[in-house]
Amino acid sequence: MNTPLAERLRPKTLKDYISQAHLVGENGSLTKQIAQGLIPSMIFWGPPGIGKTTLANIIATQSERPFYTLSAISSGVKDVREVIEKAKQSGGLFTTKNPILFIDEIHRFSKSQQDSLLQAVEKGWITLIGATTENPSFEVIPALLSRCQVYILNPFNKNDLDTLLQRAIKEDDYLSKKTIRLKETEALLRLSGGDARKLLNIFELIVNAEDSNTITITNDNVLDKVQNNTVRYDKTGEQHYDIISAFIKSIRGSDPNAAVYYLARMVEGGEDVKFIARRLLILASEDIGNANPTALIMANNTFQAVATIGYPESRIILSQCATYLACSPKSNAAYEAIGNAQKLVKETGDLSVPLAIRNAPTKLMKEIGYGENYKYSHNYENNFAEQEFLPSEIKGTTLYHPGKNQREKAQRDFLKQRWKEKYGY
Repeated sequence: MNTPLAERLRPKTLKDYISQAHLVGENGSLTKQIAQGLIPSMIFWGPPGIGKTTLANIIATQSERPFYTLSAISSGVKDVREVIEKAKQSGGLFTTKNPILFIDEIHRFSKSQQDSLLQAVEKGWITLIGATTENPSFEVIPALLSRCQVYILNPFNKNDLDTLLQRAIKEDDYLSKKTIRLKETEALLRLSGGDARKLLNIFELIVNAEDSNTITITNDNVLDKVQNNTVRYDKTGEQHYDIISAFIKSIRGSDPNAAVYYLARMVEGGEDVKFIARRLLILASEDIGNANPTALIMANNTFQAVATIGYPESRIILSQCATYLACSPKSNAAYEAIGNAQKLVKETGDLSVPLAIRNAPTKLMKEIGYGENYKYSHNYENNFAEQEFLPSEIKGTTLYHPGKNQREKAQRDFLKQRWKEKYGY
């Protein structure tokens, strides 16, 4: 059977729809609107495999509206405009029921792609339903967000997933011809991570791997079959954290080959480009820092660029940045410095700032010594005058230790020249 089980079991009506009672239950916030056919433009926000696409299909069917769908991964501005034009033409047959345009993974649309939707939503040529796994406050432009209602969809709980498995066994034409006993389901549920699509895919894999028509599902045979047959990148599960960890450690270890390999794993798995770029931005300071200050500029520009253009072109920019950072000299001196400083603050509390470097905006403050004897550095040779900046209780404490690379060696020499032996440089 070529059609996946998850697709065969996709609900056609709200009666068959599992979970999300807060939205489509008896007193759900969308129930009455769907019944009346008064559908606002909206964004469905929630993890993968919880029924966002299915709910959009049901809404279109029950409200008897034309339904158009786009995937943000593979569609551009041209595709959006073409669909909007079709929607406008089909909408001419209706008075109040304008067509629905469903955009899966709308967070992957760039600003220009999202901008192309504004007029159609504003004029009512379409009712937009977007689906996203990311926080729309950060991933959807404000102008579009203000024109949409945001509805949060929750992960399936254990009862929901158990119900789904029982429905598959009883109602699917193929599975109902077999004798399937669910002796243990903990492994199935754990591996699904609350994702109904993943649960049904794994369940079908287990069933198809058995020669007999009588099948007993146990934790052991689930784990055995899944470990041998499913190798995939799951951007919400363990693979997500393992791959990004390997990516960062490869760059930290100055291996551009491993870095682009793990980058490719994330790109092929559909990882959010801004998540990858955000981690590169952190790494540029944490692992390179002042050994090559340009790294932070490169990483910041990368973040801005990929946020603007999205996939597929952003993979090139991410590759450029990752290989540049991998080939940069490394230093965690800035990272260690703030850690040392925070530790000291926790140990010593709120120590008094030396009077000489306090601000003195009033006459009274000046009279009690605020700012007194402060040396304005630019009035001295080499723009430097030795004076005490730290609280007296911790004076002479060294928190920043420049790394052993060319740039930070120059910093160490500079500090040693200025502070002599005070800080031990």
